[in-house]
Amino acid sequence: MAEETGKSTDSSDICEKSSSRKRNILTPRRTPKVAKPHRCDICGKTFSENNLLIRHIRVHTGEKPYHCDICDKSYSERSHLTTHNRTHTGEKPYLCDICGKTFYQKCNLTEHKYFHTGEKPFHCDVCDKSFSRKSHLTTHNNIHTGKKPYHCDVCGKSFSEGSTLTKHKRRHSGIKPFKCDICGKSFSQVGSLNRHKLIHTGNNPYHCDTCGKSISIVT
Repeated sequence: MAEETGKSTDSSDICEKSSSRKRNILTPRRTPKVAKPHRCDICGKTFSENNLLIRHIRVHTGEKPYHCDICDKSYSERSHLTTHNRTHTGEKPYLCDICGKTFYQKCNLTEHKYFHTGEKPFHCDVCDKSFSRKSHLTTHNNIHTGKKPYHCDVCGKSFSEGSTLTKHKRRHSGIKPFKCDICGKSFSQVGSLNRHKLIHTGNNPYHCDTCGKSISIVT
């Protein structure tokens, strides 16, 4: 039955309008793409703003226009210089709310907190190891690639990890920072100290398969 206004109340019109509204509700709105008209002539990468392109080009040119007034270091971005200046002033504005330790950079604080949470978000693509710091993953990857960027300036020997180079250099310098608190003997590596302490504890884990004699370790 038609209304007095003379307008049709065809149920198909109502259903079509209802379906159209449903489609509008259920169809997710597309996020408009940000135009990136500024293109790098060297690598082809594009940017939404010209100042971002200018900063990017410094990667190719090696330009570092931001200079430290105290030392001779220079940086490609102002924010990097700001962070560097804190090493001179001692300012550490990023505070860990768990242990109270402070840091120069926010990213250092973020990685530090992984020690408290036990989180290791940086994963090795080759093996199943994970790390709490990106720098530790980078160093670990040297094992897989065979890269040895840490060189001993005394004998020229190279190592994949900086900590291994540090241990190696103690052999040249004669430095033995790990001291036995029982007898006072010192060692260049903590592993050597731990093996030495077995002598005092009487623990003899090393057995000869031929004679059966046990020893702690030869130090």
